[in-house]
Amino acid sequence: MRKVIAAPFVTLDGFMVGPQGEIDWNEPYFDAEMSNYVSEQFSQIDTILFGRVTYQLFLQYWPTQGVKDDPVFAEKMNTLPKLVFSRTLEATAWNNSCKTFDPHDSGCFRQP
Repeated sequence: MRKVIAAPFVTLDGFMVGPQGEIDWNEPYFDAEMSNYVSEQFSQIDTILFGRVTYQLFLQYWPTQGVKDDPVFAEKMNTLPKLVFSRTLEATAWNNSCKTFDPHDSGCFRQP
């Protein structure tokens, strides 16, 4: 069985987004140390798990602007398999992504 590693960006008081749902609150704190940490985490993973909202936020950025802003990390984000847990998302549009709402569903990415 594979490990699931959760690494969300969370404020000390437990918030993941700003008052309007924005996720840019962490930009002032994303320094070289944080970049190295995230790169190390991503070097150890083979699939990204998303909920619908985060998937849709990242879909707006990484395939387009992310490639311009950070091409090395965008390459990882855009090529890794992405599993989206949602009952309301109608279709996935991002490269190498699959939607499910059943954590036991093996139809998305089958291991050899």
